[in-house]
Amino acid sequence: MKKANIDANVWTFGKDIDTDLIIAARYLNTSVPEELAKHVMEDADPEFVNKMSPGDVIVAGENFGCGSSREHAPIALKAAGIAAVIAPTFARIFYRNAFNMGLPIFELPESAEIKEGHQISIDMNAGTITNKSTNKTYNFTPIPAFMQELLDAGGLMNFAKNEVEGK
Repeated sequence: MKKANIDANVWTFGKDIDTDLIIAARYLNTSVPEELAKHVMEDADPEFVNKMSPGDVIVAGENFGCGSSREHAPIALKAAGIAAVIAPTFARIFYRNAFNMGLPIFELPESAEIKEGHQISIDMNAGTITNKSTNKTYNFTPIPAFMQELLDAGGLMNFAKNEVEGK
């Protein structure tokens, strides 16, 4: 496992951000990641893709990724360059889809303490998120080894391909 650290700028969204807000159904006529990325979070914040930078992190309220089970949502977030999503809870199907697509997500009950514009550091080995803007460190349950292997491979399809090829 090659667990990594993530240093990022934070963008915040509220609770119950559903998959329609992450990527609106009107864009589901494609599954091309780069096309989906152009419209990520558009209905929640029409200027989001113009404001964010690759490597940024989304911090949201509870139940992130609720709604339909479309895998387009984590694909769009990852393709836009979102390095991770932090929330107190995630919809279960989104949780699994995120790992399958190679998008790191972290459950953090205190996520509301992290504000938009804060700078954070995520240490996946230690299971900590440090808010550099407030000098407060939070603990999250480390990602299970198999799930980390999915992230390291870039998602389930790459993981399976590597397994077949003996990598």
